[in-house]
This record gives sequence, structure tokens and C-alpha cells, in this order.
Amino acid sequence: MSREALKTVLVVDDEPEIRKLVGAMVTQFGYTVLTADSGEHALTVYTHHKAPIELLITDVVAPGMSGPMLADKLSAIQPDLKVLYISGYDNTHVVQKYVVEKGHVLLAKPFTMEELHSRVAALLRPSGPQPVERASAASTRHEAGPTG
Repeated sequence: MSREALKTVLVVDDEPEIRKLVGAMVTQFGYTVLTADSGEHALTVYTHHKAPIELLITDVVAPGMSGPMLADKLSAIQPDLKVLYISGYDNTHVVQKYVVEKGHVLLAKPFTMEELHSRVAALLRPSGPQPVERASAASTRHEAGPTG
């Protein structure tokens, strides 16, 4: 079993077609997927799921509870939860204030499967030792620096 299969992603979107499509894509990437049609439903799914949920993929603008409100509620329970916002309205005040200005990851609709996979993989990459390229780049800079 791959490491990805051990990771769970919660996909929340009020549009059934988007929710099913994103869920199917993330499943193809090898992750376990849970879906919800609203922020309230997502909270229920989250509280009833026994294993950790590593990533929340949510629409920014939603009826009832917005994506940022849902992310805040879930992050209060699980501070290490990663969040990927998706939105067809990437230039609105809500998106700018609650997503972009806070440094969250936003993927504008429509997006390709490759774009989604790239963002999901980057967010779920294990933290810990950095890739070798970074370490070698740092030592190269040090060697090229002035001697004193």
C-alpha cells in the first residue's frame, strides 16, 4: 500500500459535478477521499471519520458556511490540517482577504488534473528533512561566498 493511500482528503463543494470530479481526480492520485456538499456537512463528516484528515479541498464561496469559515473551524480542531481552496472567483474581495492575503493556496477553476495533482502533492509532501537539492544549493552558496 502506498503512503498516499494512507492519507485522507476531504473535498467540499456545493456543486455536485465539481465535488464528484475533484473527488475522482484525488482518488486517482492514490488518496482516500471523503466528500461533503456544505461546510456543515463537512464538519459532520470530519467528526465521524476516525482516521486523520490531512487535506481539506474546499470552494471559497459557498452557501451557508464559506470555505474559509470551514477551514478555520477544522484548523481549530486540527492545527496541522492543510487547506487547498478552489474558486471560480479568484479576484473577489472574499478570495483576496481570506485566501491570498493569508498566504493560503488557491487553485482557480477551471484547472487541469495536472494542476490539481501538483498542488495536492506539494501540500501533502512530508515535512522533515529538505530535499538534497536545497542542501547542496546552500553549501554551494557558502563555498562561493567571500572568505574571511
